[in-house]
Amino acid sequence: MESQLVFLSDLNFNLDVWKRELKFQESEMDYFEEKLEEVALRKLGSEVDIQLEKFQNKIIREKDVMGHLRHRIRMKKRELAQTKFEDGSEAKFHEKQVLLREEMKTFIKMHYQLKEMMMDFFLKYL
Repeated sequence: MESQLVFLSDLNFNLDVWKRELKFQESEMDYFEEKLEEVALRKLGSEVDIQLEKFQNKIIREKDVMGHLRHRIRMKKRELAQTKFEDGSEAKFHEKQVLLREEMKTFIKMHYQLKEMMMDFFLKYL
């Protein structure tokens, strides 16, 4: 029972870290949106406008995914809080945690790819 309690505490820690990561990335996207607006105000032509629109669409999609992941994290935390530490629950949580972890890894990888593309764009047009 005590090892299960430690395991569930580790899961809760991971969820808290992911929640903070998403919050940071969302604030970062808000900042990038402001910078995109600055570029838009410069009226640099239709080619730049097309790139701006693509970035804006990617930010909107990324925020949707962040909302989905935050919801999954909240549900997982709620599920952990309601656990009665029954036999076999540790394996069930671990399996679900692995799926969420893989989603987070994929999201973080894609986030940083988008961030790099935007930074290159800003270097060129800001």
